[in-house]
Amino acid sequence: MRDQKELLEELKEFVVEMEDDDIIETAKEYVEGGYDVNEGVDALVDGMTEVGQLFAEEEYYVTDVLISADAMNNAMEVFEPLLMDQKKEGSSLGKIVISTVKGDTHDIGKNLVATMLEVGGFEIIDLGRDTPSQEIIDKAVEVDADIIALSALMTTTMTEMKNLIDLLKDQGLRDRFKVMIGGGAVTASYADEIGADAYSKDANEAVIVAKQILGHQS
Repeated sequence: MRDQKELLEELKEFVVEMEDDDIIETAKEYVEGGYDVNEGVDALVDGMTEVGQLFAEEEYYVTDVLISADAMNNAMEVFEPLLMDQKKEGSSLGKIVISTVKGDTHDIGKNLVATMLEVGGFEIIDLGRDTPSQEIIDKAVEVDADIIALSALMTTTMTEMKNLIDLLKDQGLRDRFKVMIGGGAVTASYADEIGADAYSKDANEAVIVAKQILGHQS
């Protein structure tokens, strides 16, 4: 049995190197070793963060990113039973409706955020990508969500975030939900400009920010 450090490094490496089959055996070995599954998830996220940087530097193509995401998802399927056991042991920190905004079909980053929020103890309702703002609001009302989380990769679509907040105001619902935004095109200053409650730059920070805006940590 290999030690935890070696397996963590391999999990990250296999995400970056797009080893979507081999990573399954590494994840199984990690679980069989009795190691902390949350640290395993962190290694996968670190790998996808590096993939995102390679994509931004134009060293990776979209197809490469998708294969890396498949590798991460394959490992997550191995970890899922243990993660679900952890969720059963503790109560949910809150309910989050998450989606990529209307007009934007890029959901890799959003999927990472959704995964990390779920691992972090939140109940996630994922509406996918290219979702109309009113549909997001309707679902948030239906499930009595605490947070609406929005993602946009492009500057041409992030204006939908403001549209959703304006719709909440028009319908007398703005105070009912916290709105958290993020994505490649989004900045903290834009969040302030449109009146969002919070901004997160990546999946790890999203968990911290979500806990903060719901008062779970300072």
